Amino acid sequence: MALAGPDDGAYVYDLSTRQVLFSERAGTLRPPASVEKLYTATAVLERMGPDGRLATTVYGVGRELPGGVWEGSLYLHGGGDPTFGSGPFIRAHYEGIGASVSTLAEQIVHVDGIHRITGSIEGDESYLDSLRGEPSSGFAEDPFLEGTLSALAFNRGETGSQTGPHAPAALAARRLWATLKQRGVAIGGRFGAATTPPGAVQLAQVLSPTVAQLLGLMLPPSDNFFAETLIKDLGARYGGAGTTAAGAAVVSATIASLLGLHPRIVDGSGLSPVDHTSPQQVVRLLSTLAGTPDGLVLSEHLAVAGRTGTLELRMRGTRAAGNCKGKTGTLTGVSNLVGYCRAADGHTIAFAVFTDGIGLEEAHTVQDHIAISIADSDIPGGEAPPAAAARR
Repeated sequence: MALAGPDDGAYVYDLSTRQVLFSERAGTLRPPASVEKLYTATAVLERMGPDGRLATTVYGVGRELPGGVWEGSLYLHGGGDPTFGSGPFIRAHYEGIGASVSTLAEQIVHVDGIHRITGSIEGDESYLDSLRGEPSSGFAEDPFLEGTLSALAFNRGETGSQTGPHAPAALAARRLWATLKQRGVAIGGRFGAATTPPGAVQLAQVLSPTVAQLLGLMLPPSDNFFAETLIKDLGARYGGAGTTAAGAAVVSATIASLLGLHPRIVDGSGLSPVDHTSPQQVVRLLSTLAGTPDGLVLSEHLAVAGRTGTLELRMRGTRAAGNCKGKTGTLTGVSNLVGYCRAADGHTIAFAVFTDGIGLEEAHTVQDHIAISIADSDIPGGEAPPAAAARR
């Protein structure tokens, strides 16, 4: 840690003996970068449960006539599912796990028996706000998101040739329109974006992967688009508005109630340098959740040193490979690594290393050597454990 300079902090805690093994500037609040996603993931698990899902729904306004005719228009209502898209896109990006527009089209044709629609297909993204970015970009579109935020983001918010304030929703409607046409459905109108009117009838619905599966897609590669969509989903369900601010308030309240922690949370991904937490707070989360149902899901989906995700190429050929798992966090001038290691003595060690103000390669070297040392360790003794975290 001395090599990392004065802008660092670390905390290492033995879960097996409940002993603090190392602490240096562990209480200093710093930007977590993508370590922030652990707070988002914990709140999503606690609020929605590991088996929770998000729904994308087709509603009809009008009436069904004999001969499979829908007299009226259809409304494609987005429910904040970050996986919604085409089958090929889902296979290429999400290991085939996702909500496909083809599923909706099949239900409309083969379950509802609709073969002609007299009206149009409208995309409805009103479940969440229409801001396309997150706080660090002033809520403008942000290349670091690798997508465009919307309650009805098709293939991560593609807009194609669609323009206007609701272009992602219009593009999603266009893709449903085209998919239905490919299945022989005659459609009198075109496609666009509009809010679903009251009294609309549900005609089809496709569910997202489970929350546990969504976290499996989000955490190992550190997917910012997933994290920022999910925090808005939390706001919509539990915070009164589908906004980043409402979702951040839900995450803050959940973390405070569940763990007794009060980090500063303004987004879901950690892209904002205004987010602040400490190594000790992060280890408190990891140690308190260890062995709980939520903690098991979280641990299962961390990147594994030398094996998977953002740690795939790090610590190969050392005892840390396969024995340490964690979450990385990187911003300009910020690099962090937190997680668990199975030490040589069989103990499980929770750790957090924050290194600011040095180059990325040097920061990774410091972090990796600390993780390797933990994995190699057989350390007796230690300080008294911190006060027990609050649990509901």
